[in-house]
Amino acid sequence: MASTLTASTRERYPPQIKYIIGNEACERFSFYGMRNILTVFLIQYLLVNQVPDEAARQTAAKAAFHDFVSLVYLFPLLGGIIADRFFGKYRTILWLSLLYCVGHLLLALYDDNRQGFYTGLFLIALGSGGIKPCVSAFVGDQFTEENKGLVKGVFALFYWIINFGSFFASLFIPLTLRSFGPAVAFGIPGILMFIATVIFWAGRHHYTNVPPTRCDREGLFGKLLWAVFGPRNGFIWVVSAALFPKKKVPGAKSWLDQAASAGHPPEAIESARAVFRVMGIFAMIPVFWALFDQKASTWVIQATKMDLMVGSFELAPSQLQALNPIMVMLLIPLNNFVLFPWLERKGIQITPLRRMATGMFITGFSYVLVALIQLSLDGGNKPSVLWQAGPYLVLTLGEVLVSATGLEFAYSQAPRQAKGTIMSLWNFTVTVGNQLVSLVARLNVFEGMAATLFFYASLVFAAAIVFALIASRYQVRDYYMPATPAPAGAGEHAIPPVAALGEKKAL
Repeated sequence: MASTLTASTRERYPPQIKYIIGNEACERFSFYGMRNILTVFLIQYLLVNQVPDEAARQTAAKAAFHDFVSLVYLFPLLGGIIADRFFGKYRTILWLSLLYCVGHLLLALYDDNRQGFYTGLFLIALGSGGIKPCVSAFVGDQFTEENKGLVKGVFALFYWIINFGSFFASLFIPLTLRSFGPAVAFGIPGILMFIATVIFWAGRHHYTNVPPTRCDREGLFGKLLWAVFGPRNGFIWVVSAALFPKKKVPGAKSWLDQAASAGHPPEAIESARAVFRVMGIFAMIPVFWALFDQKASTWVIQATKMDLMVGSFELAPSQLQALNPIMVMLLIPLNNFVLFPWLERKGIQITPLRRMATGMFITGFSYVLVALIQLSLDGGNKPSVLWQAGPYLVLTLGEVLVSATGLEFAYSQAPRQAKGTIMSLWNFTVTVGNQLVSLVARLNVFEGMAATLFFYASLVFAAAIVFALIASRYQVRDYYMPATPAPAGAGEHAIPPVAALGEKKAL
């Protein structure tokens, strides 16, 4: 009877999950709703009077868009620090969500004022980026040992609801911009963000709130240093001790082992070593993001020049982005349950690093396709915007192979003590990739869009080759939680045993 009751209990999600999922659906609609019309709005509305030349206006809009995305993926580091070290996840999410709402309000009110509009963009980047690491972790906090089997299902639902919100935002908000203007088009996402905040607040009495980590430093300056760099055995402290050792450690096998001279334990040194291993894998990932995020800038600019009529209905230039979330929801199960098992039955090992390298090559081919479309446009033709559906399919396949796999791989390669650092580095690759696009746009060294598109295709092909070479030398080490409780006295930061997977070459 006891086992039956336990099984029954495990079948039900905690009641507070509905508030978090509802919040995420509305928040993602609000974010993608404003993000996916941003490039078109800048070109057709905000920058018209300030930048009369259309080509220059497109360049300025593209740079501004990618600067915004860069900030969105830079602020998760700040949000994580605030939540983990000071205020906890619930209060961090709630307070940053309120700033997020103010940002949307400024977009709707200052659609003809650059200073007011860009202030709104900054607040949205701060709010969206700041809550990004907190919300997903907050979901996990709601589960215990009793119902931990439901965690995988709730994260699948979490990912699905993100794409659900993105799809409807991409489908309807571009039409709203064209039919009702920017104030309404930015106002609707703002209303959805306010609803998201209210939904999240409504669950306040039901949440499990994990308190922030206790700070053992005195004074404001000491607390800030501790917040940024973490506890004494954190990554920054270990690297500093290794670079400037108090004394030489006899028999040290690498420079990081010198950190033992400052009293850092072996598990902390191993965590720092894992961060450096994964940084080598991450080195080429920004190039992927530089291409992927241009679907909302360069590809939208291209769509404005194409035939937008589909039968008797006219699509908005930004609307084809709705294909991406639909394709994600279709391709992930197709890959996981059909393609990958079939390849493995054929004797082809589908390791995470092989998937990521393949995804980068595939992403390059999507840019070859859009470059060919651009050559047709430059030749005086006006092909249907539906020709972009093919490149969207190829790009989305690259996304599911690189993005979803990379996040899973990074998490598995990080000891528990370094998981936060490595997840922050993963988000930072998005920032670097978007800054690369912003820099190239501002330098404006290419004649015409086709040349720019072929440049990016060549860049990601080269990055994929370098990635494959780095990966071929990477020794996979999966860090698992121990099957038995840690021994007494192991301490808060004890590292689970390391299981090194068989072969040295993972690719």
